[in-house]
Amino acid sequence: MLWIMRFSGFFSAAMVMIVLSPSLQSFPPAEAIRSSNMDYYLRFPTSSNSMDKISFRKAPVFRNAEECRSSKLGKSGVCDPSLVHVAITLDVEYLRGSIAAVHSILQHSKCPENVFFHFLVSENGLQTIVRSTFPELKFKVYFFDPERVRSLISSSVRQALEQPLNYARNYLADLLEPCVKRVIYLDSDLVLVDDISKLWNTSLGKKTIGAPEYCHANFTKYFTEYFWTDRKFSGVFSGRNPCYFNTGVMVIDLSKWRRFGYSRRIERWMDIQKTSASRIYELGSLPPFLLVFAGHVAPIKHRWNQHGLGGDNVRGSCRDLHPGPVSLLHWSGSGKPWLRLDSKQPCPLDSLWVPYDLYGHST
Repeated sequence: MLWIMRFSGFFSAAMVMIVLSPSLQSFPPAEAIRSSNMDYYLRFPTSSNSMDKISFRKAPVFRNAEECRSSKLGKSGVCDPSLVHVAITLDVEYLRGSIAAVHSILQHSKCPENVFFHFLVSENGLQTIVRSTFPELKFKVYFFDPERVRSLISSSVRQALEQPLNYARNYLADLLEPCVKRVIYLDSDLVLVDDISKLWNTSLGKKTIGAPEYCHANFTKYFTEYFWTDRKFSGVFSGRNPCYFNTGVMVIDLSKWRRFGYSRRIERWMDIQKTSASRIYELGSLPPFLLVFAGHVAPIKHRWNQHGLGGDNVRGSCRDLHPGPVSLLHWSGSGKPWLRLDSKQPCPLDSLWVPYDLYGHST
């Protein structure tokens, strides 16, 4: 019986690879590039002894295809209009996932030289690891002060959801340079298997953010009964058709965000949560986003966020892919592929994360 179960898991993973293969092969493999000579920038000291034991293999280097628009990063830096801007948080607990995410983006990008990464951090030393792993990567590091949101954070169903860095995405418009008009925000527990420029070029119309929406989900469960029974709260959705969306994959128009002050609007809902007679939500940083944007989101194809693959790390919690094509695999939930792989209890889909993992010394 045991060998049957093992074969079944292997067969499931193999079938997933077959399903994904058209997406994985949608463009020629990237090739080696020469150094861009682009230095990264820091806003705090770089020394940190606590990072000495963390090690990643050096990633392959990649170069643009011939048809790519040439980046002039040496002259105009982060303001170069040919760049694709991607924002990701870096912290010790999820660093392995962030490194894999970056690796997957570069590997599947037709124009990897034109991808610029904005890393949000709350601790020293991680930028050194990024530079040693991706020596030619175009990136900048931004320090996010945890004290900026600590007093606004409410307890959540999972302690991991209470970490201040989870809220850094609320302040991208403040942290990034004014010349950066659009950014793709990505969580650290995902990999792309398609060209990120396709996501970058998604039209947002008149909307400020774009994300895959899931209108079949029970939207009421994201807020408490107290919220829905008090008209001064639930009335915020009047005239809107709110749908759930996962904030781990978003295309954001930073110009509109700055113009309409959305960071302050999110903060106001967090403050209401803290000061109300009863709680209005339980799920960390997601509900304030839903309160501000649900019903005002530019819909993006579901292939760009096959989420929920993390499950809950309980035996039997392995998830399958949603029907349809796949461009991005997202291990949202408490189960992370690197933890399950290290514990020798991986789910079948975790094998799709392995090719992007650079953790450990070269052999």
